[in-house]
Amino acid sequence: MGLDEATQKPHDRLAAALAADLDAVNSLIRDRMASRHAPRIPEVTAHLVEAGGKRLRPMLTLAAARLCGYDGPFHVHLAATVEFIHTATLLHDDVVDESARRRGRPTANLLWDNKSSVLVGDYLFARSFQLMVETGSLRVLDILADASATIAEGEVLQLTAAQDLGTDRAIYLQVVRGKTAALFAAATEVGGVIAGAPPAQIAALRTYGDALGVAFQIVDDLLDYGGSDAVIGKNTGDDFRERKVTLPVIHAVEKADVAERAFWSRVIEQGQQAEGDLGQALAIMARHGAMHSARDEAVMWAGTARDALAVLPDHPLRHMLEDLADYVVARLQ
Repeated sequence: MGLDEATQKPHDRLAAALAADLDAVNSLIRDRMASRHAPRIPEVTAHLVEAGGKRLRPMLTLAAARLCGYDGPFHVHLAATVEFIHTATLLHDDVVDESARRRGRPTANLLWDNKSSVLVGDYLFARSFQLMVETGSLRVLDILADASATIAEGEVLQLTAAQDLGTDRAIYLQVVRGKTAALFAAATEVGGVIAGAPPAQIAALRTYGDALGVAFQIVDDLLDYGGSDAVIGKNTGDDFRERKVTLPVIHAVEKADVAERAFWSRVIEQGQQAEGDLGQALAIMARHGAMHSARDEAVMWAGTARDALAVLPDHPLRHMLEDLADYVVARLQ
């Protein structure tokens, strides 16, 4: 495979390889997001679910199951479960962050209201647990229930860490492993579990998902300071305006002199932002190589993800998952 092919949207190649399974997942999602008594539920859900998302997390479940030789029906249930959990967290996140844009479109809380977003998110969480139970696997239920709790824990930790310059790399990684990587890891792990894969392969799939999720979030945080709105689906600089202490900021604060530290305290901790402050933040980051340091960490995590797959069968889907790890970081180029 040439370099161009290897870095050219491997999630699209995954989608093509898993097309029949994805059709079944989409059909199940449409069926289970219906509500006979509350029509707002499918309205709000459809706005997000059908907004052109890549279905990356459910594809990870489908690919992991197929890679491990599964030929039953329940990988579809698990993939839909993962998408419902993800959609529920997005609905809640947009309320917490007071976001106005998601995937390049107005958020549900902007089009409807916060109450609708929170309650429909709750409904999707409930639906996800119904789908899990239908697989008949207590271990799958344990993994996904644990992931749901970890996601919520990560979001709450972020509330206290977000605007605190004392937030270091360890706390940042704890937040990221909660709010993002936990679902990636669960998505790949349950695919192996439902396929009855050997323990070493299941552990490898979990490691892959965890590392991929960390790399994915670091890259998202980097793109917020240097990506186009079309790439990240939100406004460039949103994290700065929302005073989130992400990895590029952490690296810049670690090397800050007295004046720079006062700047970060004013714009992040005190929330006193003025026109031109984003440009100054970018200049400080550039001065200390903060973006390069964060990118190096993303590359390291992507490498960990790729290396974890070595124990899995030699299969086209495995190579697509390896390419996906590379592509996550290639989005920075």
